[in-house]
Amino acid sequence: MRGPHNIIRLVRTLATLERTGAIGVVLEAFKAPPRLRVAARILGWPFKWLGLRGDPALPPATRALTALGPAYIKFGQILSTRPDIVGDEMALQLKYLQDKLPPFPTATARVMIEQELGLPVDTIFSEFSEPVAAASIAQVHHARLAETGEDVAVKVLRPGIDRAFRKDIDAFYFAARAIETIAPFSRRLRPMEVIAHFEGVVLGELDLRLESAAAGEFAANTEGDEGFRVPRPLWNLSARQVMTLGWVEGIAMADNAALDGAGHDRRALAARVLSLFLRHALRDGFFHADMHQGNLKVAADGAIVALDFGIMGRLDEYTRRVYAEILFGFIRRDYRRVAEVHFEAGYVPADRDIDEFARALRVVGEPIFGMDASRISMARLLAYLFEVTERFGMQTRTELILLQRTMVVVEGVARSLDPNINIWQVARPVVEDYIKRNVGPMALLRDLQRTALVLARFGPKLPRLVEAQLIRQSTDAPQPERPSRWQPLIWLGLGAAIALAGVWTGQQF
Repeated sequence: MRGPHNIIRLVRTLATLERTGAIGVVLEAFKAPPRLRVAARILGWPFKWLGLRGDPALPPATRALTALGPAYIKFGQILSTRPDIVGDEMALQLKYLQDKLPPFPTATARVMIEQELGLPVDTIFSEFSEPVAAASIAQVHHARLAETGEDVAVKVLRPGIDRAFRKDIDAFYFAARAIETIAPFSRRLRPMEVIAHFEGVVLGELDLRLESAAAGEFAANTEGDEGFRVPRPLWNLSARQVMTLGWVEGIAMADNAALDGAGHDRRALAARVLSLFLRHALRDGFFHADMHQGNLKVAADGAIVALDFGIMGRLDEYTRRVYAEILFGFIRRDYRRVAEVHFEAGYVPADRDIDEFARALRVVGEPIFGMDASRISMARLLAYLFEVTERFGMQTRTELILLQRTMVVVEGVARSLDPNINIWQVARPVVEDYIKRNVGPMALLRDLQRTALVLARFGPKLPRLVEAQLIRQSTDAPQPERPSRWQPLIWLGLGAAIALAGVWTGQQF
């Protein structure tokens, strides 16, 4: 699939941008250098006739992305939350992509539901509406259960969406391979791994059973979070292409006028969106990774309600600690510690100068403090960070892609509610609380306790494992040294000491 025929797909992408008039608008929004603008126009113009026409009623950029397909629409959804990067006008135009795309016929949705659930729609639901929202992958209907009268939301995948996404991803792989071949210096960014990660995330989103599982886990994790709610899935009415959730009433977070009219405090909402995201990422290691305005509502009581759980992020405990220490270091302006964490985690090659890296981080961090957040250009900040990563040989961390992307999206959502929000001031109490609980003596005691539990499970095998290792070492060594007969006992003693520490720490908790 990843052959040269994808050249046609990529040429058509450029041609569609040219035909819809989007290419000039996009290059201007990104403040592309003159050379790039000229090159793009020269390459796009001869093939303009190959471009997709799109809906002439839509603005150029939105028209082009909707014509090109779901993967491009996802990209546009992310940009719609970043007016500081693409400008207020384009961000407003791209909000159309969040939940106002053309729906597919209700009759088709009913047929798909009957095929997936094995029962007629009229038997399951006493009422079933026309689509109330339509996005890049699925659309949602408002329904009422015939058995209980409960209002529910029924999400149905777009017909043929799996094949359409695979075609786009196939072309992205081809583009990534071409970039690595033409520009070898780009390999440190691991474009092929980035696309593979994107593929895994997107294909997971195309199975609504996985989304139902994510919704259930997320709801359980956040049950105690004040001012935040997650609708729970109805498992008996969910399948691969259909998902049923409890119905949620609320104001779309993108509608500032309606939020103001209802008396909601937008500044408080902005701070809560940011703090909740950080809390979920750090505390739980499981976070909503598609938190644009189309997936967030505000209930009558002011609670934020999250929707659409197709893209979720997960971080292991070690990565969470690294991420928290990096954030904490920036908050405290301790750039030396931030640099040390990068080196300790292996994010920066060990042969680089840590003091130079700390100075580079200071240039990134200092403009943030003591300045109105509305004056900070995130586009310039990201551009400088890219220069820093290139200079110090940092590689793209595929496990952090969703976290980094979601942080950008969430900040964009918060800034649309409160243009003057300072992300560091909001983040500080959340990060400090995590650091207090998970980095330091208490965390060390918990780690020892977990280590002791693992050693206890493998206790009967420890003598044989130690003996086998010692024999292997003596066999492999050019001039073997006879192991001390006390060595196994020393290892066992160490294991026992750790086990006792685990018992003692368990009593402390």
